[in-house]
Amino acid sequence: MAKKAAKASKGARIVPLGDKVVLKREVAESTTAGGIVLPDSAQNKPQRGEVVAVGDGHVKSDGTKLPLTVKEGDRVIFSPYGGDEIKIGGEEYLLLRESDILATY
Repeated sequence: MAKKAAKASKGARIVPLGDKVVLKREVAESTTAGGIVLPDSAQNKPQRGEVVAVGDGHVKSDGTKLPLTVKEGDRVIFSPYGGDEIKIGGEEYLLLRESDILATY
């Protein structure tokens, strides 16, 4: 069973399984350092986010579970091509493996 489910608006729940993690991606910058306003098409998606739910861990070859390193509320940096974007209840989340997370900060 997952440690804790992410609660989206309208009562929807996201329960990651195994070594999966659900993230809420940070908002992209809408202006440059010089003050130029960027259109949505020119904004880069940030590779940072906050963990909102974690699975119950890796299953080792002997059947025991190894808990995940990250926990709910951690701010992380993740691989740019890792994970799947999902939309639940009007909110956008990123579902990825813990191995796609590069660092916490």
